[in-house]
Amino acid sequence: MIKLKAQDAGLSIAELTRRSVLLKPLPKRLSKITLATYRELVRIGSNINQLTRATNTAIKMGLRPPADPEQLKQLQKLLQKIGRELSQIETEITDEDDIDDGEDDEDWE
Repeated sequence: MIKLKAQDAGLSIAELTRRSVLLKPLPKRLSKITLATYRELVRIGSNINQLTRATNTAIKMGLRPPADPEQLKQLQKLLQKIGRELSQIETEITDEDDIDDGEDDEDWE
């Protein structure tokens, strides 16, 4: 049972025990969908950063940039906003799950 609880929280048995003894809260579980979404947001962010670097380099060299710097800034801001909103939604969902624990946990890591 302890091993399953540790796996569910994404912790080693030692860390789970340490947190339990010290009365520290366990980390919230993230759904597989949320994890996949975060991974995709990171990929998109990485692509935007690469495009931003290429744009800045082109501007410094006096060449035509591959993208509009203002649009890239807007994309980065939107991506950050999406990440924050996803985090907020995930918090609301996990708070509801804490209340209604009768659901199937198959989609959680």
